[in-house]
Amino acid sequence: MTSAPHPTPLTADDDWWRSAVVYQVYVRSFADSNSDGVGDLEGIRQRLPYLRDLGVDALWLTPFYTSPQIDAGYDVADYRDVDPLFGNLGDFDAMITDAHALGLRIIVDLVPNHTSSAHPWFTAALAAGPGSPERERYLFAEGKGEHGELPPNDWESIFGGPAWTRVPDGQWYLHLFDPAQPDLNWRHPEVRAEFEDVLRFWLDRGVDGFRIDVAHGMIKAEGLPDVGFNSMTTGQRQSELLGKGRLPYFDQDEVHDIYRAWRPILDSYPGGRMAVAEAWAETPQRLARYIGPDELHQAFSFDFLDATWSADSFRKVIDTALAESTIVGAPTTWVLSNHDRQRHVTRYGDGEVGLRRARAAALLMLSLPGCAYVYQGEELGLPEVLDLPDELRQDPAFLRTGESRDGCRVPIPWSGELAPYGFGPEGSELSWLPAPATWRALSVAAQAGVAGSTLELYRAALRIRHEHPALAGTDGITWLETEPGVLAFRRTAGGAELTCVVNISGAEVTVAGHGRPVVASADLTERGDGHVLPVDAAAWFERR
Repeated sequence: MTSAPHPTPLTADDDWWRSAVVYQVYVRSFADSNSDGVGDLEGIRQRLPYLRDLGVDALWLTPFYTSPQIDAGYDVADYRDVDPLFGNLGDFDAMITDAHALGLRIIVDLVPNHTSSAHPWFTAALAAGPGSPERERYLFAEGKGEHGELPPNDWESIFGGPAWTRVPDGQWYLHLFDPAQPDLNWRHPEVRAEFEDVLRFWLDRGVDGFRIDVAHGMIKAEGLPDVGFNSMTTGQRQSELLGKGRLPYFDQDEVHDIYRAWRPILDSYPGGRMAVAEAWAETPQRLARYIGPDELHQAFSFDFLDATWSADSFRKVIDTALAESTIVGAPTTWVLSNHDRQRHVTRYGDGEVGLRRARAAALLMLSLPGCAYVYQGEELGLPEVLDLPDELRQDPAFLRTGESRDGCRVPIPWSGELAPYGFGPEGSELSWLPAPATWRALSVAAQAGVAGSTLELYRAALRIRHEHPALAGTDGITWLETEPGVLAFRRTAGGAELTCVVNISGAEVTVAGHGRPVVASADLTERGDGHVLPVDAAAWFERR
């Protein structure tokens, strides 16, 4: 495999990630360049001007590596190549070169907890047999019971069912996700050396950062102890403890040794190369341990995504996140949706109510200090697709639990009157998941230039976020006195003030004394010296 020349860094700003807006590209659902119904790297490249004009700073790409695609690419067979479904290394190099020329940075997904069962290491492990050096790279174990017919312990897959699969020679291997995703043994020096080399491979190609999948999962407790319950014994799934309790296969202290070895590699490259953890921990204090000058730069704050539609819930989450950010000296990360969770338009009530709240939540998120992550299509106000036919669903979790993430992964609509709404080249009718007829009115073409559309709301908010002195830095917020059910805070810098007001009170409120409105999620009307903010709406006011 050849390495591309190292591109010139975009800027000398090593701290770009502290206040960036990162756009998550779900590669197979973003843009299809070759009419096969699946998004690809060339499709991303062709749509880069759209993302520049939207106003984001960086793109996070979901896995595009060689893979059987059992779990949409999170089952990697070759970490140093592009799956033909998405193109080739030349397409990646062309895409990242164009992105950098447009001022866009590229973050790639790294999947270190497990490989694909098609990875050469795992096929070698199966062939070599028990006790072999090849098996030591993974977590093989003898079963329990008189003949080893029972799993080694009671661990449960996140996708449902046992986390162990037996192979013909009688041993079992661990897979915290699908059986096609065997977990690696991160106490093995070859595993650690391999991923350090993988980091360098993509850094040499110019990537600006990594999103670390299951960053809390690589180290398992010594001795592989039982959890003490699972869905078979109590009806409670172990995955319900994510973010609420400790599991012997997640958030073990030794995992931090891995990131302390990775940080010098990232720091050895110019341009502020960064890494963000997808990590679940029992407490905010344990989550904060993943962040710091000797470990990772960021960790996703899923509490913001999980906040209920209430002023109290949002304020508690924001206060906690900002306090933890201060302790570790790193920025917060705000996220409303991603490829694993139901779109927030639907979570907030669906239909007109859900969209109205989603638009307000966007202004809330984009006015907070730190880094914001935008999931593709949320700038269009896309809802979850709830009525996909079962036979079309491809999420492996659906086969094991009946729960599916496919509804947030439907390809986004670009233009046209008929599905798949410009997802592929003109005339292409293929799409790996079908878009509903209602998305005709939500396409990029249908919203671009239309005053009041969700797309133009995002464009305006992102433009102001970049240009307004009060939003440019990472300084904290000042909460203001308000009526019950209303959130209001102010950010200041260089003599400029910007105030965000969000009305979750259930009745319209009059907002006064904060200056002139610069963007709002719903129409404002003047009343006396102030403006009427409708229910489930947000607005920014400035005073200079």
